[in-house]
Amino acid sequence: MSDNTEGFLSDQLSRPTPIFGLRLWIVLGISVGTAFVLVLFLIALWLMISKPNKSTSSTSKDNNKSTSQISSTYPMHEILIDKSKEPKNHKEVKSQIASNPLLESELVGKVVNGALLKEDSSLVGVRKVQVEVSHLGWGHWYTLKELEEATKGFSDDRVIGEGGYGIVYLGHLKNNTKVAIKNLLNNRGQAEREFKVEVEAIGRVRHKNLVRLLGYCAEGDHRMVVYEYMDNGNLEQWLHGEVGPYSPVTWESRMNIIIGTAKGLTYLHEGLEPKVVHRDVKSSNILLDKQWTSKVSDFGLAKLLGSERSYVTTRVMGTFGYVAPEYASTGMLNEQSDVYSFGILIMEIISGRNPVDFTRPPGEARDVQVNLVDWLKTMVANRNAEGVLDPKLRDKPSARSLKRSLLVAIKCVDPDPQKRPKMGQVIHMLEIDDFPFREGRQAEGKNSKHANDGMK
Repeated sequence: MSDNTEGFLSDQLSRPTPIFGLRLWIVLGISVGTAFVLVLFLIALWLMISKPNKSTSSTSKDNNKSTSQISSTYPMHEILIDKSKEPKNHKEVKSQIASNPLLESELVGKVVNGALLKEDSSLVGVRKVQVEVSHLGWGHWYTLKELEEATKGFSDDRVIGEGGYGIVYLGHLKNNTKVAIKNLLNNRGQAEREFKVEVEAIGRVRHKNLVRLLGYCAEGDHRMVVYEYMDNGNLEQWLHGEVGPYSPVTWESRMNIIIGTAKGLTYLHEGLEPKVVHRDVKSSNILLDKQWTSKVSDFGLAKLLGSERSYVTTRVMGTFGYVAPEYASTGMLNEQSDVYSFGILIMEIISGRNPVDFTRPPGEARDVQVNLVDWLKTMVANRNAEGVLDPKLRDKPSARSLKRSLLVAIKCVDPDPQKRPKMGQVIHMLEIDDFPFREGRQAEGKNSKHANDGMK
């Protein structure tokens, strides 16, 4: 029976078919092979389609994880956006973010990409967006509320300084850090974006003898900058304030203050590109830390405020004694104007006198008495160098140190701007031991020789 069945199947499979006369077993083999290949193709196609979906899902999880990490690391500010005014494209999103003073422009790409966006579905008609704004780039963008809280509403008892650029308040941040907050004046019309660009350029400047800018605020009409707090206040307070019969600022400290200030100005003039002209070098802009290290403040603010006309008015009326003659007469300002002001500052530090003092008693020499430069030059010409010293100095300097500093001051206030030294040369003259007493020193020329002779 079995042999008959096998013979029958063999005959059937060997029977020719209408398909090109191929035998049945060959046709069946081809059919099975084709079906197998088709199944493999479908499986491969399914794998190819499903793989991107898994990748997208994985990326989404990673993004959610990244967003969660950012949210837990940085404080977030909430901004309410009306859905009826919701932008329809990324350009409009960027426009809204750029117009909001709380949003850093560096975050625009992140916000548009959705990395820092969170929606609260419980709000009806309003979308609640959380955006990171703290500690970005070089410093911090402070909110007006933060600075109001730090200064007790900008109360009068927090005022620690006042000048042509604005009022300075002592601030206590929430982390108990002391800061100096300057509320800038004459800032009407200063665009937020322009303000941000200029203040960031100032904030990125770093030097031991320059006050560090920590951050800024730009909300509505308010424009403020936040500086590191200096424990010993400004130099003007120690030179002209009530310090008792003797000043705690010794001659050595005064020379270190002069050299430190010179190094800070040298960096602004020669260490930056483009160079920065301070425009307002004076004793109230020289701040002091616990070790009496001098730090120049307010550099770059004249350019920041932008209004040259209002700046000139404030400058001439507020700090008249420091203004270089060519600037007062023509309005032309460059680094040599800073050198002139620095020369006045040296004279002020040595003598303890104001650059212009209208309280001097009347007399034939009253004009000389009023103007610090004329008075000091007269004293030097009369060979009375020691007579220019601040009477509050307990310890007198050596004759060599005094004469060197006076000579540098006189060179800095030369009426011809081209004859004034550069700030880098000033440092060299102040620090070199044998200047200007080495004989045959050709670089100093006849002016130095005459000035030195006048002090002998």
